[in-house]
Amino acid sequence: MRTFVKLACLLILTACGGLRDDLTQTPDPIGTFRLGHNIAVVNEPVQGPFSRTVEDAAWQAAMTAAVNDRLGLARFDGSAFYHVGVAVEGYVLAQPGIPLVYSPRSVLIFSVNFFEDATQTKLNDEAIQLTVFEPCCTVPFLGSGLTRSAEEQMEGLSFSAARAIERTMRQNGAWFGAENEVLPEDDTILEGNVLVDNPELVAPAETPPES
Repeated sequence: MRTFVKLACLLILTACGGLRDDLTQTPDPIGTFRLGHNIAVVNEPVQGPFSRTVEDAAWQAAMTAAVNDRLGLARFDGSAFYHVGVAVEGYVLAQPGIPLVYSPRSVLIFSVNFFEDATQTKLNDEAIQLTVFEPCCTVPFLGSGLTRSAEEQMEGLSFSAARAIERTMRQNGAWFGAENEVLPEDDTILEGNVLVDNPELVAPAETPPES
C-alpha cells in the first residue's frame, strides 16, 4: 500500500505540473479582452459531504488570485476592459479517505458573470454555473485528502475554476469581439451543480468505517 500511494502521488505531481505549464505560455488573445474588475463573492457557500472547512475570506483570496493569474494583464492586454464576477456557491475539500475503499473527491461549484466596461452591460443572460474538479486528482481510488492540505486543495480548485472561466470566454468569444471557439471536452469541468445533479461523483456509495 505504501508503494502504491507513493507512485500515485508521483503521478499526481506530474499531472499537476503539466497542466500548470499553460500559465507560462503566451495565450491567443480573446478579442479585445483586458481584465477590469476581478470580483469574487463568497457568502457561506454550501459545504458538501466529508469536506474540510475553510473561511470564506480564504476562498475569496484564492479565487481572486487565480483569476488574476490567468486573465490578468500579464496574459491578456486587449484594448477594452471587461469585468469578471465570480460567486463561490459550494465546495468539497476532501478529507483523508482510505485508498481503494473510500476516497472523496474535491470539487468547487461557482457561477460567473461577464460585464463590458464601455457599455456597463452584462454579456451573459444568466449566471453561468460550473463545477470543477482538481485536475491532478485523476489517479483512480486516491482522493486528494490523502496527499494535499486544505490550502493546496483550495488553490488547485481555484486554478481549475479560472481555467474553466477562460474556456467559457473562448467558447463565447463573440462577447469580446472574437470568434466562438470549439474546444475539446474536459471531464474536470461540468455545467451545473454536481452536489445537486451528480453527488455520486463526489462521494462514493460506500460509507467510511467507524472510527
